[in-house]
Amino acid sequence: MTGDQLMVFAILSATLVLFIWGRWRYDLVAMAALLLFFFTGLVRADQLFLGFGHPAVITVAAVLVISRGLLNAGVIDTLSRQLAKVGTRPIAQVTVLTAIVIACSGFMNNVGALALLMPVAIWMSRQSGRSPSMLLMPLAFGSLVGGLITLIGTPPNIIIALFREDTGKPAFSMFDFTPVGAGIALAALLFISLTGWRLTPRREGQGAPEELFEIDGYISEVLIPEDSRFVGQTIFHLISAMEKDQQLTIGALIRGDRHIPAPSFYEVLHAGDLLVVEADSEELQFLVDDLGLELAQARDQVDGKDMMESEDIRIVEAIVAPGSSMVGKTAVGMRLRRGYGVNLLAVARHGQRVKKRLGNIIFTLGDILLLQGSRESLQKAIASLGCLPLAERGFHLPKPRQVLAAVAIFGSAMTAAALNMMPVQIAFSSAAMFMVLVGLISVREIYENIDWPIIILLGAMFPIGKALESTGGAQLISDRMLLLSYSLPSAITLGVLMVGTMLLSNVVNNAAAAVLMAPIAMNLAEGMGVSADPLLMGVAIGASCAFLTPVGHQSNALVMEPGGYRFGDYWRLGLPLSVVTIAVAIPLILFFWPL
Repeated sequence: MTGDQLMVFAILSATLVLFIWGRWRYDLVAMAALLLFFFTGLVRADQLFLGFGHPAVITVAAVLVISRGLLNAGVIDTLSRQLAKVGTRPIAQVTVLTAIVIACSGFMNNVGALALLMPVAIWMSRQSGRSPSMLLMPLAFGSLVGGLITLIGTPPNIIIALFREDTGKPAFSMFDFTPVGAGIALAALLFISLTGWRLTPRREGQGAPEELFEIDGYISEVLIPEDSRFVGQTIFHLISAMEKDQQLTIGALIRGDRHIPAPSFYEVLHAGDLLVVEADSEELQFLVDDLGLELAQARDQVDGKDMMESEDIRIVEAIVAPGSSMVGKTAVGMRLRRGYGVNLLAVARHGQRVKKRLGNIIFTLGDILLLQGSRESLQKAIASLGCLPLAERGFHLPKPRQVLAAVAIFGSAMTAAALNMMPVQIAFSSAAMFMVLVGLISVREIYENIDWPIIILLGAMFPIGKALESTGGAQLISDRMLLLSYSLPSAITLGVLMVGTMLLSNVVNNAAAAVLMAPIAMNLAEGMGVSADPLLMGVAIGASCAFLTPVGHQSNALVMEPGGYRFGDYWRLGLPLSVVTIAVAIPLILFFWPL
């Protein structure tokens, strides 16, 4: 092993350890690794940032924008609204939900398809009196296998398609992945629907929002007496009078016969006003003893949710999604009421309400928030904060013209790419631009919906992958695998490559796994004297099938909190599903892409 190879493996090993540890974001780790490759002389300065212009990076960004346009137009929402007719039988719910998310994930971002159907799954669970944990893990895994069906279904497919050009053949086209991907998706659907859903853990007691949050126990009514210093002052003055470490949420104002949910900060207080507040015992004591308000009604006598909702003001649940600006911040730091016009009523984590002062809670990925506000302010806040609505539907009503326009633009791009009329990166970049021009997505939403950590990760990993190949590191690994191929059938070698990629993808980002394993697959094919196509297909499938851990893919992480799952729950369904995937994939690959 040469000195350069030792250095490559040392940096890659450290990078993978940091990926698994998760202390720092994977895009920052990848950039640090890329710079270290430069300082050690493994990547030249003129090649350092070429990865950011790689066609795969451009295509991934364009697909993310197009996915947002399809969501805005209501293309998938139109389909999901028909799910209420499925009924309450668990096998029917699992089958229909998983089938739809598989179909959607084949043509749009996996997380986007999952996010659109998650509220439907949770609503169906509650209507049936069952825990959402039964439906959400099958839904997440369905979004992963759905991505195998087309070129744009998942970033690893795009990456592997363009690596094929390095073998002297054209890049894989739009539907080259379909024969194998569709077969795996069908097998996964049958397994999950008939048997797999029974392996998901049952997390009882999370079926209804009132059970999860119990907001009534935190709701009180306080009276503004005639001699109060706040008479003639605004609500803002009252909130500002609270101590620094206290958080007061005013859910409604009652003035005579008037009921005003989520009143404005600038509403002037009158003598005799009743404020419906959410506060703990210490904050209530401060309101009465220090600010001179009067406790008007015992907390257990107030129906909090009814008091804080009206035709225009709603209470909704939302989940902190990957990439949310809320991660690592507090409610006070985010200034939710003043900046976004919404009240934070409660936070749930690991299936339990977080019993801390709301203003001091540091948000993490997967936190479930109970928010109050007008429909318009909630819709804007949830989108701006990078959250996803769970319990409340109906924010966006599809418009037929927008649906038709989105389908026409997307269909044209797919046709152009499938018929090789233009490169895929140009076809989908053009589609994204057309969606902006016709108003399906705003310029601001373009930058909000591109997953910048993924883009930076890909841009950094391509030069690293090239360094692994140019130093002979990839050849060294493939030579070790060649020893296996001499004594075992080629199908076993393909299976080992898939399993290795699959295990790697369960602990690092799937795009990084594809970039690292593709050069190994190509060198292995050269050493075996066979076509690289089946081995590249094996890498694509292995990279996208991270079923064993919640960190393997954003879809897995997204359902962890709403489903009440623990880290060790995923393998119960994920391990047999991985076995089914490998068992179906190997013969299909060897049939459609012979060695």
